[in-house]
Amino acid sequence: MAAAPSIRPLVFLGPPGAGKGTQARSVAERLGVPQISTGDMFRDHAARGTDLGRQAKAVMERGELVSDDIVVGMVAERIARPDCANGFILDGFPRTVPQAERLEALLAQSGRPSVLAVNFNLSYTNLVRRLTGRRTCVLCGEIYNIYFRPPKAEGRCDRDGGELTQRADDREEVIRERLSAYERQTQPLIDFYRQRRALLDVDAEAPPEELTRRLLALLAEEKQSAGSAA
Repeated sequence: MAAAPSIRPLVFLGPPGAGKGTQARSVAERLGVPQISTGDMFRDHAARGTDLGRQAKAVMERGELVSDDIVVGMVAERIARPDCANGFILDGFPRTVPQAERLEALLAQSGRPSVLAVNFNLSYTNLVRRLTGRRTCVLCGEIYNIYFRPPKAEGRCDRDGGELTQRADDREEVIRERLSAYERQTQPLIDFYRQRRALLDVDAEAPPEELTRRLLALLAEEKQSAGSAA
């Protein structure tokens, strides 16, 4: 009989600017499990010329959304690979309650534990400051934040003196709409996992390194408590 996975499958939820992408990479590296993104899956299937890849490419070329059947099929194929035996972190999936329900059915069919969703909480003020304060060097791509990590000389990169620019979608009026859209789309998913007692709320106000330590400690506690209840 195969050994039990070392962690439950993880889904990271959080608004733009909450740091979930950074934490997914850090936690995946520390735990030795893969971080699986929908974008990476699409590119992999397209490169390999699979049936799912061809279907997804045809849909996207028509400017349409890829169906749940295609995305779930890609997820099923990906998590069946050996590197997912001890757990994995999903990035960008599920995005809707129907996708979450199909993921749970898929995991149950393959004898895996159900999902543990991690919800990154951050104040609206700090979310806006993280995003509106972001500046990128036009020469080397180095990223600064005028509130949390400002350059030594205003508007200039410390490394090469390149001009620092702001992305169009990092302007406050765009960010307010992005955050509003996130709340509309994701709140039902948060409610879904909370009702299943499969939601772990984390305070994302801490610096990245501290947040990673706290998150790993919370996951260790959750695993221990699940083991003692088994």
